[in-house]
Amino acid sequence: MSAEMWAQVGLTGAAAVASAFAGRAARRSKRQENRDDFVAISEQQGRAIERLEKRVQQGETKAELQQEKLAECDEAIAWLLVRTRDLVGSIRKSGGEPPAPRPMSARAARVLERSDV
Repeated sequence: MSAEMWAQVGLTGAAAVASAFAGRAARRSKRQENRDDFVAISEQQGRAIERLEKRVQQGETKAELQQEKLAECDEAIAWLLVRTRDLVGSIRKSGGEPPAPRPMSARAARVLERSDV
């Protein structure tokens, strides 16, 4: 083997060793990977929390609308009760007898019990 060939083998070996060290230096450490995983998971959780907050806000809005509808229904029931009592009173005052009431369901009776009229 000639000297040139030995020089070429030596340079090739040195290049291989240098590329191995460069590859090792460029490789990400386990700690860096864990940190990146933590950041990714934190971002995912942040997005999930935002979605949940949005759903909670929508639920609160729906609950407020339902409460408002219930209050309107309560007011309508109270008005109907007062109107019915007034009509029965005027029928009795004129000397007549109002028709007998229809049977009431247990659910309707509970609603009337809760009514403040």
